[in-house]
Amino acid sequence: QVQLVESGGGLVQAGGSLRLSCAASGRPLSIYTAGWFRQTPGKEREIVAAISWSSDTIYYADSVKGRFTISRDNAERTVYLQMNSLKPEDTGVYYCAVQRVYNIAAQWNYWGQGTQVTVSS
Repeated sequence: QVQLVESGGGLVQAGGSLRLSCAASGRPLSIYTAGWFRQTPGKEREIVAAISWSSDTIYYADSVKGRFTISRDNAERTVYLQMNSLKPEDTGVYYCAVQRVYNIAAQWNYWGQGTQVTVSS
């Protein structure tokens, strides 16, 4: 079992930045691939970024490439999402999730409760 708790969401103006954190407890974070997802009203949940357990493989959705950076600190059991140059369309609930294999299309085993990000124009 892994418990995930996101933090760092909030209200920011377009062009601003936020840093999301995902703190893990339970089994060691280092054995899992970690990802950030977001969901906005009327849309399906989409993956934003993913990072392998060793940080040697990273994925970004096209919509966030060059603006968002995912990173992790396995010793601190934390995954981060640095979000820069935020746009109103980045608004949504951001979720952290982990899986045992690196396959972003496969099932993600554990999820956090989500943190709201709102970008005003």
